[in-house]
Amino acid sequence: MSAPTIIMMTGALVGASCGLIGAWLVLRRLALMGDAISHSVLLGIVAVFAVTHSRSPLYMVVGAGAVGLLTVGLVAWVQRTGLVKEDAAIGLVFPFLFALGVFMISRFPTTVHIDVDAVLFGEIAYVPLYRLEFFGLDLGVKAIWTIGTMLAINIVLVLLLYKEWKLSTFDAGFAAAIGFSPVLLHYVLMAAVSATTVVSFDAVGAVLVVAMLIVPAATAQLLTRNLLHLLLLSMGIGASSAVVGYYLARWLDGSVAGAMATSLGIMFLLAFLFSPTQGMLARAQVRARQRRSFLQDLLVAHIGAKPGGVAIDSLPQDFGWARTTTDRALKDALANRRIVESGQGMLSVSQASALEER
Repeated sequence: MSAPTIIMMTGALVGASCGLIGAWLVLRRLALMGDAISHSVLLGIVAVFAVTHSRSPLYMVVGAGAVGLLTVGLVAWVQRTGLVKEDAAIGLVFPFLFALGVFMISRFPTTVHIDVDAVLFGEIAYVPLYRLEFFGLDLGVKAIWTIGTMLAINIVLVLLLYKEWKLSTFDAGFAAAIGFSPVLLHYVLMAAVSATTVVSFDAVGAVLVVAMLIVPAATAQLLTRNLLHLLLLSMGIGASSAVVGYYLARWLDGSVAGAMATSLGIMFLLAFLFSPTQGMLARAQVRARQRRSFLQDLLVAHIGAKPGGVAIDSLPQDFGWARTTTDRALKDALANRRIVESGQGMLSVSQASALEER
């Protein structure tokens, strides 16, 4: 495979894996937790490397997973004290753990051979250079194997725990009542987030991982309310952003990871504005229709309260509306045949409309 194909494939795998597992974070309103885990796991990576002097993905996942669960546990403990809310607890815990990891890197440079910039921002363009070898055999690009395996694990987890995660996400009380453990399911999800994060940001950096954990799911949520469709859309948006971002980076001659995150932002903005049911434009149209319907109802009720009818010229004074508002309400009511106009410029409620109101 060519280098561009490898880069796009790696980004697509990261986007699909993070999009799938991140959808559950967004649905549980734990988007900030994804940010917290993606940064705090640096401490686990550094600690494992300091002890084993190995960058084995297995060791890294174990260390990162342990610190990810530690992050979740500390956040829950701080929140249970009742002194701070959940968002503040997350903001207290993860900077401390992340800063501790950065300190270890800077304090022990001879034993911890990890670059902070590489961890944060990554460089997906170098992915084709790192190969996976097994007994002297070149099996291909290392990132594709590791991230592809993580994607497969996440898919299996979702298939096995779909019903349990769905119940505990939308109704934790009912899930507990029928024998599930929302706490255990929560920690399983957080472990999957930790593992996905550490496997992914070795190639693309923590910043892009955070974007791919949250933005695809947030975008998909604007496009559908069906859970299965949301999961598939989130994976598709995450994967397609890698392809779009790569070509955007080539066009602008900029950072590939940055372009991928930018493409995610553009996709979210498009969904935010133009989603058929939940976009800003669609909601503005609904509000406009509701307002016109309300004004029309007020006009018809006012005319119906006067047995002799109402003069057209008196309407602006009766309501205190702007002339354009009055004309629009009058036009809508006449078009819907809710009122009728006599030859003397008088208005009265139509018989059909009066019967409906009765």
